[in-house]
Amino acid sequence: MTEKRVCFDFEVSFTNGGGVQGQDFRLDIDGDDIDDAALARYVISDLRLLMVGEVRILNKRIVEERHKRGVVTDATVAPGQRLIDLSHVIEAGMITYKGLPAPLICDHLSREASRAIYAEGTEFQIDRIELVGNTGTYLDTPYHRYADGHDLADLPLARVADCEGVVVRVEGATERAIDWTVFAAQEVRDRAVLVHTGWDQHWRTDQYFEGHPHLTEAAAAYLRDQSVRLVGIDSFNIDNVSENTRPVHSVLLAAGIPIVEHMTRLGELPPSGFRFSAVPPKVRRMGTFPVRPWAILPG
Repeated sequence: MTEKRVCFDFEVSFTNGGGVQGQDFRLDIDGDDIDDAALARYVISDLRLLMVGEVRILNKRIVEERHKRGVVTDATVAPGQRLIDLSHVIEAGMITYKGLPAPLICDHLSREASRAIYAEGTEFQIDRIELVGNTGTYLDTPYHRYADGHDLADLPLARVADCEGVVVRVEGATERAIDWTVFAAQEVRDRAVLVHTGWDQHWRTDQYFEGHPHLTEAAAAYLRDQSVRLVGIDSFNIDNVSENTRPVHSVLLAAGIPIVEHMTRLGELPPSGFRFSAVPPKVRRMGTFPVRPWAILPG
């Protein structure tokens, strides 16, 4: 794909008086365009401007030019820190789990239709999505497995937000079953434990559904006994789906330990020393829902 950059001038005025201008700035972009509001945010952030009143973007044009620093898809959250998105994109028609329906994404109110409702020059897009909870990268709560388990609405934030994280690497292992022994070499107590199998490379292919890596019941019992905060995996399922039992789900969810499945990019994380979050919406009487997990890495 041809790389694009945006070239533009800007004028910034400050709420306490004064201003600053820039000419012929260039910025790497992902895609074919970027709106003025996004450019204004980059100007404010990159120049670390305070008390900004207004940012005017002028003479914007898109040019074909090699990126100079790479498109920033992982946001900088603090000096020296990096934010990594660990989720798959949800798209209409995609299959996450064979036998479950694909998501339907469509207009509830299109921009065109909204023009008849709002004042001239004002329009909105209101979208509609129909999906099962097990879509994309998703989180399981105890209610997914147990009728008396807590649901998404009662999920403790401490389980899924700003957790100390560790990555256990089993990529390239010849055995698909991941036993408790692979976790014993790392400190996992009170941590979000993410299992890096590398299976996400097969996402949205037929191979993704066949012969995937999975935990054993003994591994689940070990993690439960170590009082881990959460368990995530970049594979099709944390259990062996060739059997009709789900011992890993049963053990972990009975202990109130959430599970995140279908993760990605775990290979970009260090073994430890990062913070992890995977927060779903508060939905009553629902046990599973898509999440957008992320990790914050230190410099």
